[in-house]
Amino acid sequence: MSEEPLYLSPAPATDADPAAEPLYILDQYLDEALPSARVPNLGHAILFVSFSGLLLLLSQLVSLSLVHDVHKGAQMLVQPKRELASMAATYVLALASCFLVFPLFWRRGFLAGIDWHGAKAAGLAVRLVSLGLSVGWCVQALSSLVPMPKSIPMDDFFRTPSDVWLVTLFGTLLAPLFEEVTFRGFLLPAFCIALDWLGPMLRYVAAFSFARLRGRELPMRRAAFREAPAVGLAPGTGNVYFRSRTAKIIASVLTSLLFARMHADQLGHAWAAVGILFGVSLVLSVVRIQTRSLACSTIVHASYNLSVFVTLFIATGGYRHLDKVGH
Repeated sequence: MSEEPLYLSPAPATDADPAAEPLYILDQYLDEALPSARVPNLGHAILFVSFSGLLLLLSQLVSLSLVHDVHKGAQMLVQPKRELASMAATYVLALASCFLVFPLFWRRGFLAGIDWHGAKAAGLAVRLVSLGLSVGWCVQALSSLVPMPKSIPMDDFFRTPSDVWLVTLFGTLLAPLFEEVTFRGFLLPAFCIALDWLGPMLRYVAAFSFARLRGRELPMRRAAFREAPAVGLAPGTGNVYFRSRTAKIIASVLTSLLFARMHADQLGHAWAAVGILFGVSLVLSVVRIQTRSLACSTIVHASYNLSVFVTLFIATGGYRHLDKVGH
């Protein structure tokens, strides 16, 4: 079934029967095909994730080649900065490429395609920041009850004050932005779009199969992947997803599983802590769905991360006494 939307408009009035119901004719828009409102789809999400992974691999190789002749002890000290530099370069290049590449597929700006809606987030900023901080401190209280390994990979980024300051900037600015674009900008709507299409198709196949087995009349084929007439064209209409409650729930769970799994290595596979991050991701997904603004979930994510660094800053006297932090 074609993904291009069909647009109906009233036919010109005639003198034959003024009282008759208005007929509708199909506007084909032969000069220019109308853009699909189903973006980002799974193909776009896979392209983004694959390209970002390739960039990260290349940045790691370049970073290693620059320090191959460094003494092992010195290299261990510079490793956190090198890792942060590699990730920062990857995130910036990946996001910059999005602004150039995806508008070619979507026929709309990148921010419009991912439903950024910065103005809406600005109006809700106080509530969003409060929500992020509150969730962060609740998670910290809950995490204190969770058994953790004596040493986890994240500890390497909290050895020196300079490293911690870099992690603070990275973790409250760039990391939340990139992760929200990845998980709630691409993956969440992509899963919703796929499930929105797959659900009706599976129901039709099931109804067809049961009717065939029982010898009943076969169900008529119905459009399962419809688009509203003005979506993607009229200002403020937004993209087509988040319509099915089932799709929203399943997509949020799938996205959160991937989000938690991505952070599992950093937490030394302490699965209780990973489970808490799964819950945090669900909160971010709810914010994204309810506000229909990626900027809103990004602010909550950044504020959540900030709560961790505020607590650490206070506990260590401004990052000067990192030995007070139990590793």
